[in-house]
Amino acid sequence: MTARQRVLVIGAGSIGERHIRCFLATERVDVAICEPNITVRQAMQGRYGVAQSFGSIVDSLASQFDLAVVATPAQFHVLQAQLLVEQGIHVLVEKPLSLNLNGIKELENTAASRGVSAGVAYPYRAHPAVAAMRAAIATGRFGQPLEVIVVAGQHFPTYRPAYREIYYRDRATGGGAIQDALTHLINVVEWIVGPSTRVIADAAHLILEGVTVEDTVHVLARNTNVATSYVLNQHQPANELSVTVICEGGQTRFEGHQAKWSWITEVDGAWHEERVMLDRDTLFRQQAEAFLDAIDERRPPLCPINEGRATVETVLAILASLDSGRWEQVGAASATPARNKL
Repeated sequence: MTARQRVLVIGAGSIGERHIRCFLATERVDVAICEPNITVRQAMQGRYGVAQSFGSIVDSLASQFDLAVVATPAQFHVLQAQLLVEQGIHVLVEKPLSLNLNGIKELENTAASRGVSAGVAYPYRAHPAVAAMRAAIATGRFGQPLEVIVVAGQHFPTYRPAYREIYYRDRATGGGAIQDALTHLINVVEWIVGPSTRVIADAAHLILEGVTVEDTVHVLARNTNVATSYVLNQHQPANELSVTVICEGGQTRFEGHQAKWSWITEVDGAWHEERVMLDRDTLFRQQAEAFLDAIDERRPPLCPINEGRATVETVLAILASLDSGRWEQVGAASATPARNKL
């Protein structure tokens, strides 16, 4: 029987709590918490029966851990992950990997030299419907992808009622619709059809109260020869997401709100679909299982650091396009932190 892994979850906010809950649900690990807020730390210990907790990463490193989940504000991700991989600890970093490119290559190189797994937490890569659609496209079943159309929206205050008080309120801490929600969708598209190569963007703050960051985004992109578009808002009543990939010989669509993927190959023909059963924690549980499997089987995680870096590069190009009003080449953006300017 495989020994239980010792997991340190760093940051016990809402996402950190979900990682605590979902790693415990695998029944393959023992979890400890690192959280500077003693009230939050004690609440998590009581809620999940966690035996060990720490107020700082430095204190936690006196103990031995097999892997760590970094669920702190985005501006600290790379620095904290670097500290962990230097100690030979496998690391899963919350999205976005970073707000700039500083230190990411060093993190990749250190993880490789120490022989540890390092990945980014993009849970749509653990979604069975997304994985099935991607696999079908990769086999050439529908021919070469030509176009991707992404449409998404939700009433953000309902799902994150504290958005005014958390990282979301400021781009410098990973806030705004682009770095918060759109980064998930960019990562999914890049997983299916390859890295973004150029972008042009428009974004605005239209309605969310108490913040000035963008809540509505429109982006045109190219993923090499694939024409891509993103339409996203964080204020509509319906919680919905669709990713449509139009190929030479067919059309596929992932619908997150329906937990299904579907396809059509004949003009005006019938749609065929495959559905899956999910609850709100399923993707995080499956992501945790997949990361543990990657460690055990010595294979890359669902989203390796280099693919998380590619998504950061796309986000930086989108932010640069908002300033310039022009198409921007992905990978040419500066490594300086994002501003709140719209």
